[in-house]
Order: sequence, then structure tokens, then C-alpha cells
Amino acid sequence: MDAGLKRELEQKVRDGERLSREDGIALYESDDLAWLGGLAHEVRTRKNGDVVHFNVNRHLNMTNVCTASCAYCSFQRKPGEKDAYTMRIEEAVRLAKAMENENLTELHIVNGLHPNLPWRYYPRSLSELKKALPNVSLKAFTATEIHHFETISGLSASDILDELIEAGLESLTGGGAEIFDWEVRQHIVDHRTHWEDWSRIHRLAHEKGLKTPSTMLYGHIEEPRHRVDHVLRLRELQDETNGFQVFIPLRYQHDFVDMKDGKVRNKLQARTTMATGAEALKTFAVSRLLFDNVPHVKVFWVMHGVQTAQLALQHGADDMDGSVVEYKITHDADNYGTPNKLGREDLLELIRDAGFRPVERNTRYEIIREYPGPDAELRESPQPMRV
Repeated sequence: MDAGLKRELEQKVRDGERLSREDGIALYESDDLAWLGGLAHEVRTRKNGDVVHFNVNRHLNMTNVCTASCAYCSFQRKPGEKDAYTMRIEEAVRLAKAMENENLTELHIVNGLHPNLPWRYYPRSLSELKKALPNVSLKAFTATEIHHFETISGLSASDILDELIEAGLESLTGGGAEIFDWEVRQHIVDHRTHWEDWSRIHRLAHEKGLKTPSTMLYGHIEEPRHRVDHVLRLRELQDETNGFQVFIPLRYQHDFVDMKDGKVRNKLQARTTMATGAEALKTFAVSRLLFDNVPHVKVFWVMHGVQTAQLALQHGADDMDGSVVEYKITHDADNYGTPNKLGREDLLELIRDAGFRPVERNTRYEIIREYPGPDAELRESPQPMRV
């Protein structure tokens, strides 16, 4: 990138001028990661100061049985496969209840698209989980699952959301987005929920007062222009609804674990390489600069590794996803050393070690507790990038 274009983009960012599709592609073409990260850090600091948000959550996947066979997915199993499972509601409640002593504030629920479970299983599961954990927020189901519920129930998404909200739903999850551009999507997704239905369902959720996350699965067969297109679609929907609280870039994973049973479920693996740490940081930075109307950008440490997650906080991210236990959807793929669990104290240490001040939040990004930042009197204490 030549110096003139750099100055032009810097000026647009500092003037609060919205970046265009062409600007986003140009940013991805830059090989100056320090400059790009600094510009994104300037924006995240303007929006969120020296704070890094986190919450204490747990992930619950009640079934891995799925009608779809998405090319990138190592989580799904077909009925009858040896390690296919479906929890009875009582089992899911028992498992969730066992987490209660960890002072969690959120339960994150994502499942496969089970061909035989009745619709009533889902609102009943939320209702029972809410009874068992009344002070825990339920963030549950992707837009893809809601679309599936329409098929198995005969109800509209609006009616489905009403029932789920009555049962205790506080937020949808952001999954099922992958990459929206059909040029890529037709090769990676094996379900029928594409941009039109994904956006329709999140729009409905926002109209009903829910705040939801948005995501992007990157680092497989897509090109930077597809990432830019993906973010701009979300930005346009956010202009309309103001319902997205956070954007979460998710790094595509190769399948290491399942090769042990002789099956490589990741159909993209033979022709892809996972995104490097530098590519991940560039994706966070460009996303923060383009997605100007979403308040938060989250790094999901399970998919990026702890050290890259800390660096992402210097490249536009201001939220580090919570503590998590046995995140099957990724840990059924990766094998590069991310732990299954980080507790509250672990997250506090990681955030301070990166030079930031930890703030614990709930699902709606309301502050639960603020914690001291790193000790500025210590020479070795890290500090956020100066802007």
C-alpha cells in the first residue's frame, strides 16, 4: 500500500468516515500489520478505552446428530454412528446444574440439526434449564437451528422466537453465518439457511428486543473480498436494527482429532491451510475498522489459542470470550493446545498480562464487576498500545 493511500485511510478512520468495500479490500492487501493493528486499536480504544470485557460462561451441546454435512464441520454425526449422542432434557439439566458453583452467568447452547427430535424438546429444555439456573442467561440456538425449527414445527420463526423467549431465551448465538457470499457458501455449507434466512431471523430477534452476536468463519477457501462482503452485509443490517452487540471472527479449524477413528469429516482439509496468527490479527483489525456500528469485537480464545487471543486485544478486539468447558464444536477438530477451560482468575490474568483492565459483563454487556488493571508502577507491567 502506498503512503498516500495509507494517509487517506487513516484520515477517514480518524474523521469517523465510513470505510467502503474498496477500502476494506485495500486494508487486507496491506502487509504492514503494525500500522493496521495500530489503526484498529485506535478505534477500539475510542469505543472501549483500556477495557477488555469477559463473561463466565459454559457451553452445552445437547446433540451432535445433524442432517447437514457441512464441508468444514467435524462436530456433526449421523444417527447410528458410534459417538452420536442426544441428551435427555433431564441429563442436560443435571450437567448444567453441576456448573452452578462456578458462578457462571451464561449458558451457551448450540446443537446439530437433529432429524427426529420434536420441536417441543427445545422450548422445554430452555424452560427446565431456566428453572434449574434462574440467574443464568440462556444464549441458545443459531439462526440455522431456528430455521430448522420452522420446518419441524410448522410454526413461523416469529412464533418460535416468542415461545423460546417465554421459556427463557435471552439471546440467539451467532453461528450459521460462515461466509455469506454464495460463491464460497455453496462449497462449504450443507444446510438451507443462507443470508436471506439468517438475516430474516436475526432481524426478527432484534425486533423482539433480543440482542445477538454476529460471526464470520474465516481462513478456509474464501478470499479477503468475501470477508469484506460478509462484514458489510452485517453492517447494513446493523444500520437497520441496531441489534448486534458484538462481531466474532472465528478461525476455521483442521480436523485432527477425528482422524484417530479413520474418518476425516472436514472435507476442505486436503485443499486448505489454517489461517496464520498474522492473518488472524489482520482479520480482527480490518473487521474492527469496517464494522463501525457494532460496539464490540470478540476474540474466541478456543479457536485462536491464548497468545493470539491476547494479541488480538491489540488489534481491535475488546472482548475475550468466557471460560468455556469442553467446547465440542471446535475441540472435536483442533489439537494445537488450547485448554478446555479458563476460569475467572485465568481470564483476569490473561487480560492484565496483555496490558488491559478486565471488566466482567453479562450476556447483554451490562457490567457486573470491574477489576483492577495491570500495575502501572511495575516496569515489566505491559501497557496497551499507545494511540
